Amino acid sequence: MDQHLGVSTPEEVMRATLVSVAPGTELRDGLDRVLRGNTGALVVLGFNQTVEAISSGGFALDVEFSAPRLRELAKMDGAVVVDRQTNRIVRAAVQLMPDSSIQTTESGTRHRTAERVAKQAGLPTISVSQSMRTVAIYAGGLRHVLEDTDEIASRAKQALATLERYRDRLDEVSATLSALEVEDLVTVRDVAQVAQRSEMVGRIADEIDSMVLELGTEGRLLHLQYEELISGVALDRRLLVEDYLAGAPSAESVGTALTSLRAADQAALLELDATAAVLGLASSPADLDTPVSPRGYRLVHRVPRLPDIIATRLVEHFGTLQRILAASMEDLQGVEGVGEPLARAIREGLSRIAETSILERYV
Repeated sequence: MDQHLGVSTPEEVMRATLVSVAPGTELRDGLDRVLRGNTGALVVLGFNQTVEAISSGGFALDVEFSAPRLRELAKMDGAVVVDRQTNRIVRAAVQLMPDSSIQTTESGTRHRTAERVAKQAGLPTISVSQSMRTVAIYAGGLRHVLEDTDEIASRAKQALATLERYRDRLDEVSATLSALEVEDLVTVRDVAQVAQRSEMVGRIADEIDSMVLELGTEGRLLHLQYEELISGVALDRRLLVEDYLAGAPSAESVGTALTSLRAADQAALLELDATAAVLGLASSPADLDTPVSPRGYRLVHRVPRLPDIIATRLVEHFGTLQRILAASMEDLQGVEGVGEPLARAIREGLSRIAETSILERYV
């Protein structure tokens, strides 16, 4: 694992490697040159004791990395070893001899070597196939084949259109929930619908994030659209769980619930009672119509310019949203850190949020 780069999970290692080979990088330019030259290549991103131990022959270089140099060195038999930051070429024409007992699903010699080296040395390894004209990345025990940039961009645009529709629906059910919270008419079903839609948006966003990452400089506009569409979703999902999680919410219990939502399979996610069960609100479909009351995290955090610490203290002090909405100026000033100006701002902010929520529901 590339712990020295601040990444440790297989997914993080692969993401960091995709950044290294994204369009616009010198490494990607070099790999494209290898493909256009109709040759193959084996590139190890990093040099450690394991790589040195399984290397035979070749020669040391220690020269600045460049796309033309990679292209020329790839013409020779053997692997090219660069440093993990792809700033320097360390070795060239190296014969790599990884442990043959390491399991691999590949059939081609170059790909089999790349996968075994990646697993044995714990370093990302890239294999360029001359016959298949593909670039395969092995990192963190995972395998990823680079796709054509135009194809990725086309799929990313379609996914963004889907994300926009799902975000619109999420905003609708979230606005309805806010109005019901103000009126104290929330049921388990209302909460589950928002949690469900929020998780669906998150999963689509994860797919797009991977595509945008792989597009590199070619995906800058798509990245801006993506960031706009997912803005606030993760925070709102956490606040929803803090509002409705059965029992006293803690950082650990909220994190566990969020992880469980993310781990739920697609079939379970489509069942509202299964989604509600993650929050401890339902054990059967019959429980979906059970009334529930929010603690107030979602709406209180929407008060303009209200510090998060004050929002948390308000909820902890009053316990429920209805008590916060009914609190007088004097009551609000009883919260640590809330003086008269801030109490007035909280009262006015919550009043506007309540009025807007009701109007959006009935108009």
